[in-house]
Amino acid sequence: MRRNWLRFIALTAIGALLMAGSAIAAGTAGSTLLDAKVINGEVYVKASSLTKALGGTGVYDAKANSYAYTPASQVPDVIKKVSPSVVAIIGKPTDSNSSDRYALAHGTGVVWKADGWILTNAHVVKDMTNIVVVTADGKQYEGKRTNVDETSDLALVKISATNLKPATFASVPLQLQVGETVIAIGTPVSFTLRNTATTGVLSGMNRSIASAYKLLQTDAAINPGNSGGPLVNMKGEVIGINSLKFVSSGIESLGFSIPADTVRYVVNQFFKYGRVMHPSLGLELEESWSAIVGLPTTEPLKVTSLTSDSARKANIKPGDLLYSVAGKAITSAVDLNELLKAYLPGQSIEVTLQSGGDIITRKLTLIEAK
Repeated sequence: MRRNWLRFIALTAIGALLMAGSAIAAGTAGSTLLDAKVINGEVYVKASSLTKALGGTGVYDAKANSYAYTPASQVPDVIKKVSPSVVAIIGKPTDSNSSDRYALAHGTGVVWKADGWILTNAHVVKDMTNIVVVTADGKQYEGKRTNVDETSDLALVKISATNLKPATFASVPLQLQVGETVIAIGTPVSFTLRNTATTGVLSGMNRSIASAYKLLQTDAAINPGNSGGPLVNMKGEVIGINSLKFVSSGIESLGFSIPADTVRYVVNQFFKYGRVMHPSLGLELEESWSAIVGLPTTEPLKVTSLTSDSARKANIKPGDLLYSVAGKAITSAVDLNELLKAYLPGQSIEVTLQSGGDIITRKLTLIEAK
């Protein structure tokens, strides 16, 4: 494979972001508190307390007067469960020499529907031609790019297949804990390394890293070609779609995934509207210095220009300060984008601003972001 599908974004001091495609019961320290009772000198632990603390399942057999406990899934079990839902994607970049048969790019995808709908990253397929999708059992299918949303970095590819195994996506809102074990599955570096699995922990949540929406952070190895592949929990549920990582000398194990709630939002809009109808206030906004560098802040966003008739009619002016939207404090562009996922262009929303020293409330009609 002569070409890896890479994309770099310069960052001050910290290096660069590499798009990883090819081109919360505590007792004493170290212990867990379980519901228990002493009967005739013996300590009995409540079964539901055991399964809640340690995971797994249990079944009580009244006839045999016994309790069968099955431990939570182990890493090999999860990989075995999820791998059939992971595919590899390969194709020719549009900017490559058409006569060079080795000028290829590749990435990873996840089966969304059994009839051939494949979810991947937008940056994997947006400039790819002659798309070929290879399923976990080695079957090859011609792929057609159907929907692309660069804002979220998600896309759909359709193949003519049936009886595929759709991945199980975690329910939303996501119930996650920093430190829990996660597994990434994908096609790193070479197409011959399809369905490679790496393990790590969920390193952080609600990260804002050169993205429109919040991301999950993990130290599971994510390399070029992993883009579009799943980040799964120990239940075998997809909690995120791997998208990018930090790359620089001295920096290791900083990968990021698009969380399942954003995935569901985008894919639902793909199927309903054919595209993601990203709403906008009709205002160009500037974040505070604190928000830009990542400091905790309550500073508002500054209006720099107006892009909708509704905003102009509301007499909003450049220099006004935006404090809240729909009653929720907004301090960053990502905060605003996350809030607006619940709305569509054409709907009305209330905003609170400081204008000329006065606090004002206005109602705006949302427009579709360009």
